Amino acid sequence: MNYSFIPIIIIGIFTFVPLWIGAAAGKESLWNTEDFFVQSRKMSTFTSFFTVYATWWSSFAFLGSSAYFYIRGPVYWSGIAWNILFGILYYTIGKRIWFHGKTNGYITPTDFFSDVYHSKTLDGLITLLMILFTLPYLQIQLSGGAYLIEIASNGLISWKVSGLIFYLIIIIYLWAGGLRAVAWADIFYGILILLGMMIGGFYLVEKVGGITYLFESIQYSNPEHLQLPGPMGDSDEWLWISMFMITPIGALMGPQLWIRMYCVEKRESFSIMPFLFSIMAIVYLGSMLVGTVGVLLEPDIEVPDVIYPMLLLKKAPTWLTAFLLCCGAAAAMSTSNSQIHAISAVYSIDVHKKYINPNISDRRLVFIGRWAIVFFSAIAYIMLVNFPGLLVQIGMIALSGTAQVFVPTVGALVWKRANSKSAIAGLLSGVSVLVICTFIFKMTAAHSGLIGLMINAMIFISIGFITKK
Repeated sequence: MNYSFIPIIIIGIFTFVPLWIGAAAGKESLWNTEDFFVQSRKMSTFTSFFTVYATWWSSFAFLGSSAYFYIRGPVYWSGIAWNILFGILYYTIGKRIWFHGKTNGYITPTDFFSDVYHSKTLDGLITLLMILFTLPYLQIQLSGGAYLIEIASNGLISWKVSGLIFYLIIIIYLWAGGLRAVAWADIFYGILILLGMMIGGFYLVEKVGGITYLFESIQYSNPEHLQLPGPMGDSDEWLWISMFMITPIGALMGPQLWIRMYCVEKRESFSIMPFLFSIMAIVYLGSMLVGTVGVLLEPDIEVPDVIYPMLLLKKAPTWLTAFLLCCGAAAAMSTSNSQIHAISAVYSIDVHKKYINPNISDRRLVFIGRWAIVFFSAIAYIMLVNFPGLLVQIGMIALSGTAQVFVPTVGALVWKRANSKSAIAGLLSGVSVLVICTFIFKMTAAHSGLIGLMINAMIFISIGFITKK
């Protein structure tokens, strides 16, 4: 019997469910900025966890983690540590940002900095950094997801068409329900991410004879994959620490996570997050198994990012391959929908309202936000078509860029001598170091980001001491 239609059915279900969720969310939505951008600040603990978790796990984590285990060995085990750190930061920093946002009615990250530092220059810099480092990260999300759908459909749906479908789906349910639609869809996506990372890893391990046989074989043939500094000789403790620091800090400072901190209804929701994110770090076990199986079965792949789908195509039945690759696409969709929503909020509040039409009505601003979603989706699709590919390096550069915002954020919360001059100088220094170290000295983005963050902090503190409070 011919079952070639099953992958198309699976893909169809995967694309239909978010549209149905968006329609349901649209019935609950109100035509005001509070509801469209921050869900009237009434998001439950359950929904908050899933939307943060699904936004935090991207195609960079889904495919990139397996690729890192495949080419660099165990250094990506830092993922467990950075999940724990992310949970701690979300509790300690996020709860304070939530309090300020709830008290003062913030919607975007720039609202926080504007209220604390009172500097239009800093406001513009924060807005620019949020857009500049979010757009390329958005592009690689859909690039990876579109590629997976092309494979899942056996080539019937090209990556260009699947990328276009993704953007249309996001536009439709974001237009209808705003952040509420994103958050509800993220529950669906989050479940798929968990299943995709775990089921795929354990299934492939069984295909090579079990975990014991797998690691005995690797210990005999490729022992360098089981210890630092890894098979390439460059994945030492320094890279482990850099990734441990930059990844959670960069993710936390992204505009999509700022908005999620604002929208929580109760302070108690933050208390459970460190525990939940620590538990969810177990999903990297699946990535490790996929990458290690790849070392044994496909040791010479030129593009490591394709190791997971390649193994599935060779070892799994068509229906399971389609399902697991849709799970990978869910990781892309759950991050990209949040990023498109966040960028539209940043543009609407921080650009359009401040510089184009300060007297715009609340209802009209929601309308602008909806069209901003269409506009930035179109830009992201153009980037997808002209610069295809899933690059872990781009993801880490984006996280390293947004991580620089961490210094003035913490300074605003805990240091009385923090001021706009120190914040501007620190940010410019940190981003400059990131760019120079990455593109001129050819350092890894994680290393460059950590060095930039340290320079940023030193400049921020130094100028804070010599300038007026």
